[in-house]
Amino acid sequence: MLAARYLAGYPLELIAQAEQLRLDGRLADHLARRLPERHEVRSDAALFDYVQAFKARHLRNAGPLNYVGFDAKLRVLQQALGTHTRRTQVQGARLKTRREIRVATLFREAPAALLRMIVVHELAHLRELDHNKAFYQLCQHMEPEYFQLEFDLRLYLMNLEHPASDAVEQGAA
Repeated sequence: MLAARYLAGYPLELIAQAEQLRLDGRLADHLARRLPERHEVRSDAALFDYVQAFKARHLRNAGPLNYVGFDAKLRVLQQALGTHTRRTQVQGARLKTRREIRVATLFREAPAALLRMIVVHELAHLRELDHNKAFYQLCQHMEPEYFQLEFDLRLYLMNLEHPASDAVEQGAA
């Protein structure tokens, strides 16, 4: 069951509903209705501006970001949708921290809400390094629909890996 891999930890009836949507070839339509809005963030510069606007609105006191961009090397289907890094550099007698956020190129074409969710997630790591209660509270503060969007993202990835045409072919075989 493909849904179990993406939706591990969710209630069994929800996993079964998602799998049935996929097998019936209705998952893509469901996602299109839930997430109709597209975005215009296509370049690294546009992504940097987009992230900076979020940061200015919600994390004014967090340190500056040195780089934000799309990264084709992130292995999207192996759990890495975005990364945040902190590198410390020695400059004379001082230490300088470089903060970078990289987002998988998949999100150039993804619905706007899913890009927003990934950006919120990576920005929250500026304050909270671990995925703990404070981290998720911060995510929810920046994006009140965070948990629903995380679930929708899992459905979106499930649909990308095995779209409706695959599900229909598997049912016919």
